[in-house]
Amino acid sequence: MMTFDEALKTAAEKVHDRPRTAGRLSGKIAVVTGGAQGFGFGIAQAMYREGACVMIADMNAETGVAAAKALGERADFAFVNVGDEESVKALMAATVERFGGIDVFFANAGVAKAGDLDAMTAQTFDFVTTVNYKGYFLCAKYASAVMKAQFAADNTLWHDIVQMSSKSGLVGSKANFAYAGSKFGGIGLTQSFALELAPYQIKVNAICPGNYYDGPLWSDPERGLFVQYLNAGKVPGAKTVEDVKEFYLSKSPIHRGCLPEDVAKAIFYCVEQLYETGQAIPVTGGQVMLA
Repeated sequence: MMTFDEALKTAAEKVHDRPRTAGRLSGKIAVVTGGAQGFGFGIAQAMYREGACVMIADMNAETGVAAAKALGERADFAFVNVGDEESVKALMAATVERFGGIDVFFANAGVAKAGDLDAMTAQTFDFVTTVNYKGYFLCAKYASAVMKAQFAADNTLWHDIVQMSSKSGLVGSKANFAYAGSKFGGIGLTQSFALELAPYQIKVNAICPGNYYDGPLWSDPERGLFVQYLNAGKVPGAKTVEDVKEFYLSKSPIHRGCLPEDVAKAIFYCVEQLYETGQAIPVTGGQVMLA
């Protein structure tokens, strides 16, 4: 296993050693944290289809290995705990060792724990903010170091860091303030990183999707947000999980949840558009409209 310092040197040396593939991410090396299942895996699939080499990074090794195998030979798995600095550095090194560099980093790993002020514990609050806020900082810090090394080797190159934010990073969320606060904070990081990294041609943007109702974050029968919101009384009058789901479906003029391919198209836009950085892009089916 190469060290992080070795990875920086290798990334600079192999800056033009990219696969010849077709698609919107042709020749790109991408990392997707939280990529073993749900939204993350859907994004990884879309990136792979569009020509990228994809490193699936997750804490769930068994699911992650299977996910990478399902994608194909241009995919691999690396363990990561985004809240742990050494683990994040090891992910970057593993990606460079496997593929030769990092061109697109999608900071997707996230957690949500609903609860009002009376119910929320400091321990739970710290858990949410460590993954969603500190984790994004650590990933951006070390992904950008690899990208800077590549830029130093060839200053015509552009790179991308994209944060998975949320519509709850644009508007507050009742009885879900730990999650919303971490996503609001993440957009502040995105804007600040964008200013700092622009001289190195590293664009930093955030995607703010609506709700992915089919994924485990919402639909897990024991820990999903539908169950959490029902138990927390977040939806007035709701007596069943289906009542909660219909309440949220009714908020969008386009009466469905957000899908991974909806977010993937926004990511591809971020990568292709060389004149955009520091943005929080809503993909909410009209649930959140910006002035």
